[in-house]
Amino acid sequence: MTCPLCATPDTPLITTAVPGGPADASADICGICADLLGNPNPDHFRALASTMWSEDPAIQVLAARTLAQIAEPWANDLADQLYLDDDTRTWAENVPDQTEHKDSNGQPLVSGDTVVLIKDLPVKGAGFTAKRGTAVHKISLVQDNPAHIEGRVEGQRIVILTEFVKKR
Repeated sequence: MTCPLCATPDTPLITTAVPGGPADASADICGICADLLGNPNPDHFRALASTMWSEDPAIQVLAARTLAQIAEPWANDLADQLYLDDDTRTWAENVPDQTEHKDSNGQPLVSGDTVVLIKDLPVKGAGFTAKRGTAVHKISLVQDNPAHIEGRVEGQRIVILTEFVKKR
């Protein structure tokens, strides 16, 4: 698959949360883009000249935020050219404060990490118990609460307290 943000062809895509907008907003981007979102490498994001015109609002928001972080003349020119509707522009400008999500051992967690449950957890309203040792892949961070993450266990998307997980 081709990354919709950097246009790298034939790369596996990972789901990355796009905070500040709809609660479940995410984009499928390559791992390199996901790693560079907070500290972009200008050379990697040269393709934003074409990908910033995506019809996917999450990609538009990521493009706008990335261009704003690159201190290069070409990035400033692209940011000036980028058209976003009012709601999408508000989302792009609404960058939540970074919170420190940490596992039970104090290791920092980021969106897309895999964690393992360290305790049996009864899941309220779902009628099952998430067993100790269960791996939860591709977690997403609850932006307004550093004690909560979200992930899929037995096909159900649940909120998990960070004190009951360890990073794999």
